[in-house]
Amino acid sequence: TLTVTSANHWMTAWLGLELNMISILPVIAKQKHPRSTEAATKYFLTQATASALMLFASTINAWQTGSWNIMQLNNKLSCILMIAALAMKMGAAPAHFWLPEVMQGTTLATALLITTWQKIAPITLLYMISNHTEPIITLSIGLLSILVGGWGGFNQTQLRKMMAYSSIAHLGWTMTVISIAPNIALTNIIIYMIMSAPFFTLLMTTTSKTLQTMTTTWTHTPTTTIILTLLLLSMAGLPPLTGFTPKLLILDSLVTHKLTLTAATMALLSLLSLTFYLRTTYLLTSTAPPTTTQSTTTWRLKPHQNQTTAILTPIALFNITILPALLT
Repeated sequence: TLTVTSANHWMTAWLGLELNMISILPVIAKQKHPRSTEAATKYFLTQATASALMLFASTINAWQTGSWNIMQLNNKLSCILMIAALAMKMGAAPAHFWLPEVMQGTTLATALLITTWQKIAPITLLYMISNHTEPIITLSIGLLSILVGGWGGFNQTQLRKMMAYSSIAHLGWTMTVISIAPNIALTNIIIYMIMSAPFFTLLMTTTSKTLQTMTTTWTHTPTTTIILTLLLLSMAGLPPLTGFTPKLLILDSLVTHKLTLTAATMALLSLLSLTFYLRTTYLLTSTAPPTTTQSTTTWRLKPHQNQTTAILTPIALFNITILPALLT
């Protein structure tokens, strides 16, 4: 990842992405289970295809313009191909099908890695070529991702798959604004990562994998339940929580650039995501006393406290105070 983020030459960036992909494969396939092997295979195939497409795009650009510099992606065809390759690497729609499957086949910790750390390299490259991108393409990918992310998460009972669709929807918000205001897009993805990390770590501490097991967390750890509820609402983008900050900035930026209809469509499509976030929060809090739980309580050991969660949770919830600074 660091090789990619510090790269200046397309070949170096490609090499960094390849090393990154090869390194995470054993992490995905660590569990001796057919599901994790399948997940690793799916991950490998999609990433390899995207890498090949990326190399092809950069070669065409070098052939036409004589430059291998990342910032000088002047050829129109190579720019379109590059956006497609990077969207596939991140799991943005319409090349999103691998993400839920891969996340479902791994552990919660690896799912967290895939949904946060693995997005850094492609997003950096997208940020670097943002001044050459075609707004119509990024807007189309973004809107489609928000739609798919909302619709796909609807019927999910598995939390990892639900979080994969949530990741696709957040990527959609990033993609729509990347060619208009790249800094806001970067802010959005960083805030999403900050929100995801404590959510996944809390799922790990409570060993929750499905919506059903989430209903029993109240009796086990009430504080965790409250934090999880707030984190879900923050991801949904409800004010006064942090998740509202990037959404407001993105909509503001789109309206400023006379894209009011796009902004309105995005706001309406985000209601799809809100539905499944609210359903999860309802399940979390519906078993609060005096209501008794309907599902069998899972066997849980004494939860170990996680320092990362303690640090990231306040940022993930109450960071809206930085909004005036970001606006200026």
